Amino acid sequence: MANNRKKRDWDAPQLHGDHPRPVTRRQFVAQGFMSGAAYTIGGGVLSLFSNPREAYAALAPDLDSLRTSCGIAANGAGKIPFICFDLAGGANIAGSNVLIGQEGGQQDFLNTNGYSRQGLPGDMVPGLTDPVLQQPYANFDLGLGFHLDSAFRRGILQSLTPGTEANINGAVIPARSDNDTGNNPHNPMYGIARAGADGSILTLAGSENSDSGGNSMLPMSLYDAELRPTKVDRPSDVTNLVDTGELVGILSKDDATMVMETIYRLTDEKMKMVDSSLGMQDPNNMPLTRDDVIKELVRCNYVKAADIADRFGGVPIDPGEDPLIVDQPGNPGTGIFTEAEWNGGGRDAREFQKTASVMKLVMNGYAGAGCIEMGGYDYHGGARAEGEVKDFRAGRCMGAVLEYAARLQTPVMMYVFSDGSLSSNGTIDNSVEGRGKGEWSSDNSSTAGSFFLVYNPTRRPTIIGATPEEQAVHQQIGYMSADGSVQRAATPAANNVPLLVNTVLLNYMALHNEQDQFANVFQNHGLGNVALRDSLTAFTPICNGTIANPV
Repeated sequence: MANNRKKRDWDAPQLHGDHPRPVTRRQFVAQGFMSGAAYTIGGGVLSLFSNPREAYAALAPDLDSLRTSCGIAANGAGKIPFICFDLAGGANIAGSNVLIGQEGGQQDFLNTNGYSRQGLPGDMVPGLTDPVLQQPYANFDLGLGFHLDSAFRRGILQSLTPGTEANINGAVIPARSDNDTGNNPHNPMYGIARAGADGSILTLAGSENSDSGGNSMLPMSLYDAELRPTKVDRPSDVTNLVDTGELVGILSKDDATMVMETIYRLTDEKMKMVDSSLGMQDPNNMPLTRDDVIKELVRCNYVKAADIADRFGGVPIDPGEDPLIVDQPGNPGTGIFTEAEWNGGGRDAREFQKTASVMKLVMNGYAGAGCIEMGGYDYHGGARAEGEVKDFRAGRCMGAVLEYAARLQTPVMMYVFSDGSLSSNGTIDNSVEGRGKGEWSSDNSSTAGSFFLVYNPTRRPTIIGATPEEQAVHQQIGYMSADGSVQRAATPAANNVPLLVNTVLLNYMALHNEQDQFANVFQNHGLGNVALRDSLTAFTPICNGTIANPV
């Protein structure tokens, strides 16, 4: 059996004896059988220029006012960009990656048996010091506590420029969820949009063609058909979102924009003479008629085309051409990923390209929030090395999001969750990639949790609390028992996934100093009164309302 495990390709599909044969898309993604658009079209224009004098007379380059009249956001909605990682299959988060302690916080350590369940042998538990590195196993370089040898942490730091970690902080939420199922309503993106996040091209982007944009579902109380995420999981998906048409290739960007503005104004004049036969009064007796609505839709489509030509004509939107993301030919060392990593093929390159595509849209204000699904995290029943390899890859992607935010000097909130979790039986994998840690032996929802990290360009986000003791219980929202099991009564989120989502949404709004509006935005939220909600909030605000107003 040991020899067979050594030969295994960690990205090959997983077949577990205690799991049914996969039949749904979510099962295929979780077990590694599968890796885990909005268009603007400018119509024909030549026929509109039969009277050039009329065309030039109509020119009035006032795109900003036209954008405003049509409700087009030039650079998103000004909210903190939000990206979540959906690790399909039940990944390890607690203990071996992010520290989760008892009632006193992350440094109120579990007992040895508790850490053994979470994959850590007795000589690697928090509270001890690594004999080689001479550093404590409880590490707080990222603000939030990670195990020193956490694969998430190692991956994140490899993607970061040294010093970026000083402006990062986070919080962890011990919370149960069902194992191996996409039915957990984990995904918070619709709520993030309801809290005000939006993009100049689309509102939400997700790497899966699902209602949530990922593996897990969304709370149905948040569902809005108009917000269904656009599928984006590769660079071509990003470039296909913006089609400036042949006009930008023929004319300069400025001339193409002016032509599209002219089309708008000519269309506006034409539409004034059109009777759509739908000019009936609105059912609520409002002055706006259906005829007005149809005409406005036609007009604004041309404004949107002009906006696209103005902002994207000649501007590379392909993440592979962004030197902040990928080293460009002849200019190594500028990107988060090397040319070899980006173009090397295999699962690493695929996940790096997927992550870069989503973060390019969200971080530049083209989308309000994004979800990155990563499959194959049902990695129990085999060598620990498999989990370490996949967790490190996820960490590289998480670190890329944080590093790209630092390079753009924009804040970001990054949230990581999975469907359930797993536990170890104490058997040690002493292979190079196993790193002397416990093998994952079975699914175990009682060891589950999720966490978020926040990057702020001006300072490290500040944990609420006047003393270290107060700060500790805001950085860890809930707690575990000494044996490493989630205490279900600790918080509303601990045993209720929709309330876990609401806790994340509360923290997102609190970063904007808008936590007092939470109950109005999310009625029937289930998080109790103001005092209880304050106890579920991790950070003091980093901006007032929008990122244009830092605090």
